[in-house]
Amino acid sequence: MPQPSAPQPSAPQPSAPRKSPGRPPRISREEVIGTARRIVTEEGVDRLTMRRLAAEIGSTPMALYHHVRNKEELLVLLLDDYAARALRRPEPAVDPRERVVAAAAAIHEALAACPWIVEVLTADDLMSASALWFVEQIVDGLVECGLSPEQAVHGYRAIWYYTAGEIVVRATAARRRADDDRTTYREQVFGNLDPAEVPRLAQVADRWTPLTGEDTYLDGLRALVTGLLAAH
Repeated sequence: MPQPSAPQPSAPQPSAPRKSPGRPPRISREEVIGTARRIVTEEGVDRLTMRRLAAEIGSTPMALYHHVRNKEELLVLLLDDYAARALRRPEPAVDPRERVVAAAAAIHEALAACPWIVEVLTADDLMSASALWFVEQIVDGLVECGLSPEQAVHGYRAIWYYTAGEIVVRATAARRRADDDRTTYREQVFGNLDPAEVPRLAQVADRWTPLTGEDTYLDGLRALVTGLLAAH
C-alpha cells in the first residue's frame, strides 16, 4: 500500500521590502529665503539660526547646507533678495550732486521699510552686490563734483553712516514707543529744565519730542553733501 507522501515544505515567501527611513522633503532656495525673511522680520536677526530655520521648514540643518553654508551666507542671500525687490534705481540726474542725493535717498527709502537689514549691514562686513549701483552713483557723483576717488569713498562712508544711523535711531524709538506708551525719561528731563542753565533747550522743551520726530532726512542729507564738497 503506498505510503502517503510527506508534506512538502512550502516555498519561502518573499519578505516585505524593508522601509527606508523617511527623507526630509525637498526644499528650494526660495523656501529657505522666504522662511528666513519671515523669522528676521517678525523676531529679529538674532533669532535666525540654521537649526531654527530647518525646524520652521520641516527639514534638517544638513539639508539646508545644500543651499547655504552658514548663517552669514544666508544673510547675504537675504540682503540680495531684498535689494533686488525693494531698491528702485532713480533716473540719473545731470547734476552730479543731485545724483548723489537721489541714490542715497533711494537707499534710505528701501532700508527704512525694513530696519532689520540695517542691523545686518552695520556690522560692516556684509553687503549686497545688488546695491553696488547706488554706491557707484554716490562715489561717481562726488568725484564729478571735484573730490578725489579717495575723498569720494570717505564721503560715501559719511553719507552711509548718516543714513544708517537715522534709520536705526528712528526704528528703535518707534519700537520702544510701541512697547511702552508711558512718558520716557527724556520727556521727564525736558519737562523740568532749568532755563538759567540751558536757556535754548528750555525754549523748545515742550516741542522737543515732535520736533525730533519729524522726518528731516533729505534736509540733513543735502546739508551733509554740501559740507563734504565745501570741505575740499
